[in-house]
This record gives sequence, C-alpha cells and structure tokens, in this order.
Amino acid sequence: MDVSCDLEVDVNGEEIFMVDKKVICSYSGRINKLFGKSKRETRYLKVIFHDFPGGAESFELITRFCYNKGKIDEINPINVSTLYCAASYMEMEKSVSGNQNLFELTEKSLEDIRYWTWSELLDALRQCQDLMPVASSSGLIDKYLDSLIGRVASSCETSPCPSTSSADSSGFRLSCDTKSTESFRNSIFRATWWFEDLAAFNPFLIEILVKQMVSKNLDHGVLSKFLFYYQKSTFSAAKTTDEKCKTMETVIEMLYLIDLSCISFKTLFGMLRITLNLKISRCSRNKLESMISSQLDQATLDYLLLPSPVGSSYLYDVNLVLRLSKSFISKGACCVPLTRLRKVASLMDLYIAEVAPDPCLKPSKFLSLIRSLPESARDSYDAIYHATVMYLEVHSGLSEEEKTKICSGLNYEKLSSEACSHLAQNKKFPSKSVGQALITQQVKLKSLLQETNPYLDSPCSFVETENMGNEDQQIVLYAGKLDLSTENEKLKEHLQGMQWRVLELEKVCRKMQNQMAKMLKSRVSSHNSARSLPRLCS
Repeated sequence: MDVSCDLEVDVNGEEIFMVDKKVICSYSGRINKLFGKSKRETRYLKVIFHDFPGGAESFELITRFCYNKGKIDEINPINVSTLYCAASYMEMEKSVSGNQNLFELTEKSLEDIRYWTWSELLDALRQCQDLMPVASSSGLIDKYLDSLIGRVASSCETSPCPSTSSADSSGFRLSCDTKSTESFRNSIFRATWWFEDLAAFNPFLIEILVKQMVSKNLDHGVLSKFLFYYQKSTFSAAKTTDEKCKTMETVIEMLYLIDLSCISFKTLFGMLRITLNLKISRCSRNKLESMISSQLDQATLDYLLLPSPVGSSYLYDVNLVLRLSKSFISKGACCVPLTRLRKVASLMDLYIAEVAPDPCLKPSKFLSLIRSLPESARDSYDAIYHATVMYLEVHSGLSEEEKTKICSGLNYEKLSSEACSHLAQNKKFPSKSVGQALITQQVKLKSLLQETNPYLDSPCSFVETENMGNEDQQIVLYAGKLDLSTENEKLKEHLQGMQWRVLELEKVCRKMQNQMAKMLKSRVSSHNSARSLPRLCS
C-alpha cells in the first residue's frame, strides 16, 4: 500500500501526526467533509484539533485502524471507551471493502457490558472523564451508568457485587458481637459498599450519576449519605479552593433533588459552616439555605450562632438568620403547623437575647429579627421584652425616636403584668412605650373585673364576699378615674398600685371559684343521700 504523508494533524497541541489524507478520508466522515470536495492541490494540508477525545493516544489508534484496512486486533473494556468516542468524533460510520466501520464495531462490543466485572465498569467510567464532552453527548456515559446503577440497586436487595472496596475501607466500621449487630452490619454494607468506588469520580460524573439514581427511585436516604460521603472525601483530597467550590455546588444541587425528610439537618448545617469560607454560587447558596430553613424547627441556638462575614462589624451573621426565618414562613404562616412555628419562635427568642448585647447591632436589624415571625408565633412577649431591655442598656446613645421604633416590635397585650410593671419603671424606655403598656394593663384590668362581677353577685357567696365587694368597687373606681392623658411619670406611680390590686383580685376570684366548687360538690352529695334514703328505710 502506497502511503503519502500529505496531511498534518495537530492533536490538542500534544503531538503532530503526518498521515495519508486519502486513507484517513476513506474512513472518517469528518475529514472527508473538510477535504473530500476540495479541488485545490497543495503539497500538504494541516488540521488542528483542540478537543479530540483521548488526545494523541486516541488519534493513534484511529490511524492504525485506517492503515489496517478497517481491521482492529481487539476491542475490550480497556479500549472500547476511547475507540467509541474517537469514532463518534471522527464520524467513522462509513464501511470500506465490506468491513464493519469502527463505530459499529465498538457498539457491538458494548452489547457485552452486562458481562463486564465491576472493576472493568469502573475503569471504563474513569476513562470517560477524560473523553468529555463526546462521552456524554454520544450516550456512552448513560450506557455505563445504566449498568452500574442496576448493579447497585440489585445489591441492596441481595448481596453486594464484587468491589474493590471493603466494609472497613468504606468508612462504615461496625462491631459484630451478636447476630443482630451482624445483621445490621450486613444491611449497612449492602446499602453503602459502593460509596468509596464512586466517590472517586469528578463532579460532572457525580451529577449525572445521582440524577439517574433519583430517576430510578433509589433510596433517597442512601443517596443523601453518599453525597455527604462524597463531599467529605473530596474535600480532603482537593488541592484548590475552586475544586472545593465545585464539589460543594454539585452536592447542594443534587441534595436539592432528594426528599428533604431523608437529609440530615445536622449535616446540612455543617455544610453551611463550610460554605462561609467558600465563594459558591448564589444559586447554590440559596438552595442550601432553603433546605435548612425548611427544617429550622429542628435547630438549636448553637446552630444559629454563626460568625458574621469577614469585614462585618457585628458579631454574628444576623442577615443569615433573617433569611432562614423568613424562608421558613415564605409560604405563609397559615401553612406552617402552629407547633413548628412556636418552636422556631422560641429559638428566635433565644437568638435575639444572645445578639442583643452586641454594640454593633443596628436598631433596624434588631427590629427585623423581632418581626421576622408573625405575632401569632408567640404566646408571650416577655422574652422579647427582656432582650429589648438588654439592647437599650447597651445602646444607651439612641434617640427617643429610635427607642420608640425598637419598642414597636413589642406586643403589649402579650406582656405579663410583671413585665409591664418593670417596663413602667424602666427609665431607658421611651414615654410612649410606657403609656402603651399602661393602657394595655388598664384594658386587661377592666376586662378581668367584668368577668368576675357575676361571681360577686352570687347569693351563695354573699356572706363571705361582703367585704370584698367594697374592695372591688374601689378597684373599679380607681380604674375608671385613671387618666391616661396625664404625664407618664404619674402613670408610673400608679402602676404598682394597679398591679397589686390586680393580683389581689385574681386571688379573690380563685377563692370564690373554690368556694363555688365546694358548695356544688356538697349539694350533689346531699342530693345523692336523699335519693338513697328510701332504700335504707325499706
């Protein structure tokens, strides 16, 4: 066969080949399109490939196939990936001299994939990482992953496939002292034996793998554990920050596809702490925060006490907590069960008390924390009041207007009598807040008196409550004469007396209710005795 080297091929800048244009064109549709119709005669031509799959080594296999008249010694699991991608890239779908073209030969070889060993399948997938993007666009990766996922799924039901991993090396070491622990160990091994093998793949391949596993309904709990395992093992081997960012973004994107109830909340927060020092994409960060906020009622105060970003003056990352709390109720407070809402409110109360002494925390941020949840989330605002007290003590230089704005976050109707009394005597609170607290207490007092009046008029308790009626009238007169339009200092002087009278009245009510209960019990007992008397006489 006469060979003339009239075509120069630069493969990815790795190596330059001198080949016979006519021979290569007879097998390659890609090359034929470039020069087949060219009538211009030149001494030699040159082609530059920038993304040839497999590089110079792969191109050399192609030239051997062409020079060997479309014959190849052997196609096996070791070289089939390279040959398949190279044939696809070079469009080698043309048969010459009645022989099968290279693309047909490689496809026929891939039909035996079900007979490959686990190690051969892994090696083929590793090769695909260097054959991108052709390995993905040609469907080769999908063929491999389909076989791999099938073996993983079947192993969870029966016994694990032969693997290079062992139970110990996979990071799930368990003691086996009893039959029950042995059974548990075996079940864990069946579900996780493949972790170490597949965690070696790059993020792009992991993304395709997990998406296919989700589509094939593999256990979401196992998938979430694998992603956390992958993130941890990859971080320990990553050399650059960019590699860590890419890994974290991939894990977050894949976790977002999984049922949230199958994801460890503690591990999610651990990932959040890691991302504080990484510049991951805004989209990935939002998805991570969304997953965390959906389970915010499971958090404790320690989870939320994350340091503020570099360059910030305040101690803790208040903006992050605000985003989490608002995201928790983003679908509307009415859609969140009250028990979960109350847990988050208790958590936020603890957090607000923790950040209140921060001298760098702005009034607007403090108020935003209080208002991040609806008022219905709290039965009592006493914890918010005490946090406000701390905040005003630390931020003593605030203007009256700023203090009033901060106090607008309080719900005075949900403050206890003790908290209102303390507020009225606290000179750090603005006069407007004191007035609101006193008005609320007066309304409560009148309401309480109106509720207790029917008992005071009861004939059965007239004798014992005769003296109490006078006191009740005094309290009513006192409440009626209270002029809330007077100066706040005078209101403060009256508050202690009001609080004492309210407490005394509550005691009177409880005493009267006990008496009523005793009398009712006595009457029922007498009535039962009277009914049984005829039977005794007979």
